[in-house]
Amino acid sequence: MTQSRPRIVLHPDFRVGPVDRRLFGSFVEHLGRAVYTGIHEPGHETADEHGFRRDVADLTRELGVSVVRYPGGNFVSNYIWEDGVGPVEDRKPFLDLAWRTVEPNVIGTDEFLQWAEREGIEPMMAVNLGTRGVEAAAALVEYCNGEAGTRWADLRIANGRAEPYKVKLWCLGNEMDGPWQIGHKDAHEYGKLARNAGHAMKLVDPSIELVACGSSSMGMPTFGEWEQTVLSYTYDLVDHISMHAYYEELDGDRASFLGSGTAMDRFIDRVVASADAVGAKRRSDKKITISFDEWNVWYLQSRFPGEQNLPIQKDAPRIIEDVYSGLDAVVVGDLLVTLLNHADRVPVACLAQLVNVIAPIMTEPGGEAWRQPTFHPFATTARLARGEALDVRVSAPVITTSAHGDVPAVTAAATLSDDGVALFLTNRSAEPVEVELAHAGAALALAEGWVMTADHEPAVAGPEHAAKVAAAHWGTYDVAGLVSGEGVTTVRLAPESWTALTGTLTRA
Repeated sequence: MTQSRPRIVLHPDFRVGPVDRRLFGSFVEHLGRAVYTGIHEPGHETADEHGFRRDVADLTRELGVSVVRYPGGNFVSNYIWEDGVGPVEDRKPFLDLAWRTVEPNVIGTDEFLQWAEREGIEPMMAVNLGTRGVEAAAALVEYCNGEAGTRWADLRIANGRAEPYKVKLWCLGNEMDGPWQIGHKDAHEYGKLARNAGHAMKLVDPSIELVACGSSSMGMPTFGEWEQTVLSYTYDLVDHISMHAYYEELDGDRASFLGSGTAMDRFIDRVVASADAVGAKRRSDKKITISFDEWNVWYLQSRFPGEQNLPIQKDAPRIIEDVYSGLDAVVVGDLLVTLLNHADRVPVACLAQLVNVIAPIMTEPGGEAWRQPTFHPFATTARLARGEALDVRVSAPVITTSAHGDVPAVTAAATLSDDGVALFLTNRSAEPVEVELAHAGAALALAEGWVMTADHEPAVAGPEHAAKVAAAHWGTYDVAGLVSGEGVTTVRLAPESWTALTGTLTRA
């Protein structure tokens, strides 16, 4: 790392755009223990009258989750939604080909939507465009949102739900560019199907927002071309295009892992450029925005054996239950910094997933629920990031990484609302740094702070280790010692850390 003091310039007049509350979404897929013994476990001591775990719901509320995507994910591309409604005793189990698991069909559309409604969470539904198509997608919208007097709306009413659910957000399939996806299609096949399905869905309910499938990752061989081809069919119909990205430490390359936010930043810029290129060609004033509806730290390459290597299992098997460290939590915080800095083009994002499966919340069947280290930066950002994102300018030394080239050693985002200013800072370097917050023409007074520092120990499963990491690496930031001068406040950042600060920022 080249040596110079990082400098961050912020002013209340320089803004990116509003922070949509949907930026703090999550994801519940029928995968592993996300549903069964995750959000739902009848007989658990905290279970409500519907069988949903109250302890998990309380942690979900503390996490600040605004939106939950459902039912997948890869699962949706083999899902017949009609088999998951009506009397539970009449539903038949089926083999989910995505995760090679026998799905009992105990939880389906109604159970999920009513859980989300009780918890004050906006649902984000996905339709199956892998093995199914236009008719089933339009029927599901009618089932969820239709008024009495039509076939599917009347079926919902017969199943005990009189009022429409009014689901606003709809995904047109999932990762259809991926060869692993059941019903995988090329960009032209998918673009035509998404256009036709989306058109029918909007005929049922014109008020819905549609998300077209973007690339499953920036590393896909069709990346860029996929976005432009799909949007050439769907540009006038859809509101958002999806992005998915997961990050992990590989072969001990700590510097590259800490620089993952730079990879996310470049990914967003390239998808925006691809979408805007289609809009320019169409001479359209419409701007397609991004639904970053899968993102997280996931040890996909180093820990997961691959779907094809999973044995056929039942009874909610333990799949992809990554255990997280303080280092992972710092990276999650830094990824949130990136999302906030793109608030003008990323109104929706979903941390994948909510419970047990690469999740901030873990449970034990019949036992307790607990917070993983990644819980803390997400919950703090969701609580503090309000109003509008500020256009923060960062000048910092760079760290050279093998995976991403040069990345800034310090990153920052800020939001401003009637409640005050919130600052989010990451020090990616292995040394403490002093950062100058330059606020010429504005008065900055910082009142509270929180910090997550990285650890150097392997993560261990269980609530005891998670509590140990939280005790050692998560805590308050002492703002009393901050040095403020005329238009400059100096903040000291711990090595490999993520810090959140709140206070006031007003024109001088």
